[in-house]
Amino acid sequence: MPPYRLQVLLDIRMKAEDEAKEAFSASVKALDVEKKKLVGMQKDLEDRKVGRKAKVAAFLTEVTKKGGGISGFQQMNRFEQRLKDEEAQLSLEIERQKEAVTEAEKLVEQRRQEMAEAATERKAIEKHKETWAKQVRFERQQKEEMNQEEIGGVLHLARRRAAEKKS
Repeated sequence: MPPYRLQVLLDIRMKAEDEAKEAFSASVKALDVEKKKLVGMQKDLEDRKVGRKAKVAAFLTEVTKKGGGISGFQQMNRFEQRLKDEEAQLSLEIERQKEAVTEAEKLVEQRRQEMAEAATERKAIEKHKETWAKQVRFERQQKEEMNQEEIGGVLHLARRRAAEKKS
């Protein structure tokens, strides 16, 4: 069978499909990392909110023990406000992380489409190769049949001439 003239293209398509699969896998892993980071940040925020209440209560207990008066309560309010500001900052970071997760999800979908497209292109070339191979086999079979008929005709003629010479 002659070599397939589009074999290089088929090899390129197969390599592109493999690369698309690897890119898809990497994007899925990146999405998983971003989601875990988001969950961790959300848990940290919840822990901080719970911890803030406990810290403020402990601070209040300490201030009342010392008898700090108004300045102690002002310090407690500033302390509580600082903790709330840290929580607000973390909330902003969580929103940014949600955007990062959304971008990672979009990238995963894009990679999925690229992978599907690469597979489709490879399958098209493979289908063409199958069709080409069938055509080559058919042509070879036709040629073989024609050769057999020609050999049969030559043998028939040779036998006929031999029979005519004898008579």
